[in-house]
Amino acid sequence: MEWYAAGGLLISVVIFLMILGMPVAFAFIGVSTVGMMIFFPPIVGLKLLAANSTSAVTNFVLVPVPLFLLMGELFFHTGVAARVFDAFDALLGRLPGRLSYLTVAGGTVFATLSGSSMANTAMLGSLMVPEMVQRGYKKHMAFGPILGTGGLAMIIPPSALAVLLGSLARIDIGKLLIAGVFPGLVLALMYTLLIFGQVKFDPDAAPGYSVERMSLGYKVKMVVVNLLPMGLVVFMVIGLILLGIATPSEAAAFGALGVLILAAAFRCLTWQSVVKAVTGSLRTTAMVFLIITGSSTFSQILASSGATSGMLEWATEIQVAPMILLAVMFLIVLFLGMLMEQVSIMMLTIPIFFPLAQSFSFDLIWFGVIMLLALEISLATPPFGLGLFVLMGVAPKGTTLPEVSMAAAPYVGCAILLVVLLTVFPAIATYLPGLMQ
Repeated sequence: MEWYAAGGLLISVVIFLMILGMPVAFAFIGVSTVGMMIFFPPIVGLKLLAANSTSAVTNFVLVPVPLFLLMGELFFHTGVAARVFDAFDALLGRLPGRLSYLTVAGGTVFATLSGSSMANTAMLGSLMVPEMVQRGYKKHMAFGPILGTGGLAMIIPPSALAVLLGSLARIDIGKLLIAGVFPGLVLALMYTLLIFGQVKFDPDAAPGYSVERMSLGYKVKMVVVNLLPMGLVVFMVIGLILLGIATPSEAAAFGALGVLILAAAFRCLTWQSVVKAVTGSLRTTAMVFLIITGSSTFSQILASSGATSGMLEWATEIQVAPMILLAVMFLIVLFLGMLMEQVSIMMLTIPIFFPLAQSFSFDLIWFGVIMLLALEISLATPPFGLGLFVLMGVAPKGTTLPEVSMAAAPYVGCAILLVVLLTVFPAIATYLPGLMQ
């Protein structure tokens, strides 16, 4: 069987099974099992499948995934997250569009402490949407900042998806995590400027309302007590990796410990919150590890069928310009984002895209950031962008998918502009990893 026929058949069957509603991991494992028995003698194929599956999930580089997830769950369930919003709320005062700015500021901080875009979007939606609706904010001013800022957790460390991408693509996870710091902050700044422009253009989109004046002393107290301690956790995760003191696994453990210390110091650490955090992180970790098993077996069968090597040979022979190839891969991820969730997209594309990127001499850390940005954008692409459905779950009754999608459109535009900036100025993503040499 020719490589393009084998690859097309395998990918088409996986997509078909997912359309039928089969769980993602089982779709990949099922196709890989049948494929192994086709391309290898049955017993040999099954033995290779079992060996590859166990080695994929017993990899030490995956240790940060459950720890980062635990850190985010603790941050949310203990109530430490609410203190961050209280501090920013005190600082913003009577600024027009303050709730939208509060969403970006608080969501950016939460992104550095959660590691999960879904958790970030869900938390922002549940906290901010009812308040914005009550204050008369137009829907694009309420939904847009949440969808945009919610996805920042995919780029800003500690990103569980970045750890997963790094482990599947076999690139340095520590450098990939650090590489997302500047792009994430630049994107948050873009969102802030976008809100400023929207409020200037249409002041009625974010009606002002009376806010109790707070003294300078109270504002300083809120920052010192509620906001500055978060810097301890950020340093434990980002600073220790950047300084070369801790590996990503060790930094993830320090981060979870830091949130526990803060929760205990704020006297909001309860047994119930710990149980909820551990249960939530355990459930998500089990799902992620099962998906990794399916991804590794699918990568193996793609390689065994000759699809991966055939794609590489074809791409190098047609002599396409590297930036055109990058644009094509980026558009493919955006298209897949209209049909499936992010981990499934990674499982389909990483076995092909990263060897292609390496053959064209792309910096793989830089390319990993581009991939994460494309995955973030796909959270807000209809009809199946997961971020859209998470937000619709907390939106007022009667909210439609087109309304949420239109609110997200300007923020998607900001993310695409950042991708353009990264192609022109790669140092935005590569400068900090370069300091780790």
